[in-house]
Amino acid sequence: MKAENRALLMSAAVALLMGIAGVVFAVLTNSGAILLDGLFNLTYFAVAVVTIRVARLATRPDSPEFPFGHAYFESLVNAGKGLLIFGISAVALVDSLVALFTGGRAVEAGLAILYAGFATTVCSFTAWWLRRQQKLAGSPLVDADVENWLLNSIISATVFLAFCMVPLAQWLGWNVIAAYIDPLLVACVVLIFLGVPIRLASRAIMELLNRTPPAGIADPVRLAIEQALVTQPVSRLYVRMVRPGRTLYVIIHVVLPADFPVERLATLDALRLRLDQAVRQVHPQVVVDALFTADERWAAPKAGDGRAVIETV
Repeated sequence: MKAENRALLMSAAVALLMGIAGVVFAVLTNSGAILLDGLFNLTYFAVAVVTIRVARLATRPDSPEFPFGHAYFESLVNAGKGLLIFGISAVALVDSLVALFTGGRAVEAGLAILYAGFATTVCSFTAWWLRRQQKLAGSPLVDADVENWLLNSIISATVFLAFCMVPLAQWLGWNVIAAYIDPLLVACVVLIFLGVPIRLASRAIMELLNRTPPAGIADPVRLAIEQALVTQPVSRLYVRMVRPGRTLYVIIHVVLPADFPVERLATLDALRLRLDQAVRQVHPQVVVDALFTADERWAAPKAGDGRAVIETV
């Protein structure tokens, strides 16, 4: 928890610093690329303030107000991050296209190069530091921040190299070409990296919609459950999983023969404990519900009218 808070606070502080610097240098240089970077970081800072609060909520237990805990807030924040970044990118793309079709945009190359070099250094260091903290935190919120700063460092390095071309073009007398470098740079950066916020938002939205986690997470859990029940006379097994944020919710319906010997409830509780321990070996942050029945209609997926849908094998 301390590692996660430390990482999120660091990310927020650097985002604020780079956001203010970006807006100031954008005014001084008349650069749309720098303005995009500044607005991107200011937006990320605003979301980071919410993220820090959500990181504390995510570790709280369930309550009467939130009977399934607070894990979905993590997915909600990541969806918001992705959509905000996508929105800013779309506006920047439109602005750059307008500039390209109206004669370009002249920039103050010296200050622009200075800012881009500074931004590349700061963003690269932040991404490296956050990746180290993520090994301790194991947080999807920090994961999203690592992706953000990696993307930011790549964009800043690209901007730096492109701005270095402006004085070269001016020295060669290609002033018309020099005016198109900044808007062309913005358009290229947005088009190349637009998939990152889309991927971040879509993944989080799928979590909010309770989609089954990726096979890399779901398959080991299913295998662990099957191995834990290998000595039991299981007729059918239904496993349902969702993973909002860092918490994996697993519901296990075990269909047993009608003559399965249950002398005490402790017999079933022992099976529940075995399943819980098996799942936690492959995914430590998990909530496991195990239910046992002799009637498959209580375990099978339901149709729209509530009837069980039992697949034939």
